[in-house]
Amino acid sequence: MAKTSLDKDLKKVGRLETATTDLARGMALPGMAGVFLAAVAIFVAAFLSEGPLAIYVVVGALIGGYLALNIGANDVANNMGPAVGSKALPMTAALVIAAVCEGAGAMLAGGDVVSTISKSIVTPPADMPAVNFILLMMSAFLSAAIWINLATVLNAPVSTTHSVVGGVLGAGLAAAGASVVSWGTMAAIAASWVISPVMGGVIAAAFLAFVKWSILFREDRVSAARRWVPVLIALMAGVFVLYMLGKGLKKVVDVSDPASLVLAVLAALAMWAVARPWVNRRCRDMDNRRKEVSRLFVAPLIGAAALLSFAHGANDVANAVGPLAAIVAAAKTQMAAPTAVELPIWVLLIGAAGISLGLALFGPRLIRTVGQQITKMDPMRAYCVALSAAITVLIASHLGLPVSSTHIAIGGVFGVGLLREILTNRGLRRRQDREPVPLTEDQINETPEDAVKKLKKQERRRLVRRQHGWTIAAAWVITVPAAGGLAAVLYLGLSLMSRA
Repeated sequence: MAKTSLDKDLKKVGRLETATTDLARGMALPGMAGVFLAAVAIFVAAFLSEGPLAIYVVVGALIGGYLALNIGANDVANNMGPAVGSKALPMTAALVIAAVCEGAGAMLAGGDVVSTISKSIVTPPADMPAVNFILLMMSAFLSAAIWINLATVLNAPVSTTHSVVGGVLGAGLAAAGASVVSWGTMAAIAASWVISPVMGGVIAAAFLAFVKWSILFREDRVSAARRWVPVLIALMAGVFVLYMLGKGLKKVVDVSDPASLVLAVLAALAMWAVARPWVNRRCRDMDNRRKEVSRLFVAPLIGAAALLSFAHGANDVANAVGPLAAIVAAAKTQMAAPTAVELPIWVLLIGAAGISLGLALFGPRLIRTVGQQITKMDPMRAYCVALSAAITVLIASHLGLPVSSTHIAIGGVFGVGLLREILTNRGLRRRQDREPVPLTEDQINETPEDAVKKLKKQERRRLVRRQHGWTIAAAWVITVPAAGGLAAVLYLGLSLMSRA
């Protein structure tokens, strides 16, 4: 039946409405981000800036808010990507949990690595004017924000730590040469960039291997899950308590390391006592299937993802507010190298609020990239990635190193994917050895070269998309020089403008 003119007109109207809705949504998100930045600038200008260098504090707060938005949009995806990719959490719930935990981590434990970003990378000479140091820091984190924004638009999960450290390094070199750079600190940070993804991948693969050999490869998977899932939940609780006592609650109560370890062990035992009956109830009438057992890891995965978000807020808030803290200190003391870099509560608030808002507005795209496009996730694999990333980030934060959560989380994703690939290919070869299949007519008639190629293809299943690994690795390599070069250009431009 031919379509009438009315049907065609209504179809055109429907397409127009859809396009208008998409355009409005696309304009609304940047608009909300603009409202946040305007509110930051107005609030700081009205209540928090004073003295001859007050305008620099206002502009620095504006740039800090912009950087925090981009950190939330890009870097937080690594925390919630595995949970969303495994379908343990819907996108909305993941965004809410991440926003709350990121903000809590930033406010409770976000001060220790700030000094590394704001002061330890570049040591300005004693005769450097305070304005020049402020322009150095402004150039550094403006270049980082621009680079991360571009990467987010291109759907590339880059390291915000790389971006900020590269920006500080480039602006420092442009301002005073190589002598102002603390190359020892840079070497330690660079080493952590290499160590962190390897550590994240190894720990995640080790956890997955433990789960497979202790639970999945057992004849009675349900009984094995009753024994070991409470242990894994208790381990997560012990790590979280240990971190809180060493970092989050250190400002409130000072607990020695041995006492912290004892309390963490007690907390783990208490959680084991709670988790064991919960797991036993879930295991009643459960089929002895892999998918059924995997569901036991959904709740632990949510807890691990929340822990990872808390750790990320504590560690990566330094990227957003470290340079801003240095600007505030320099403006207050009118010195390029203040003896102490204080961390006002409003500076942390800008970082925490910006990261949470950036996650909510712009985070879903990269969450899907990390959780779905590298390797297939289920709750067990995602739990191993999340717990591994949390442990690695907590260790680095305890040492005061601004490591890249991007490297850690993606290293964990590749770790579990490669382990699956190795085990699957070994199992495939064993099945081929045990169960020879008669050749089909097509196989009989094919050439020896085609037969060899087909056999190799069958024997080597690819469960990890290598092209994503190469793309991400290329972005990691480019980030430091790109952010550093842009920061140097910005510093030279701002210096010329300040003299005019």
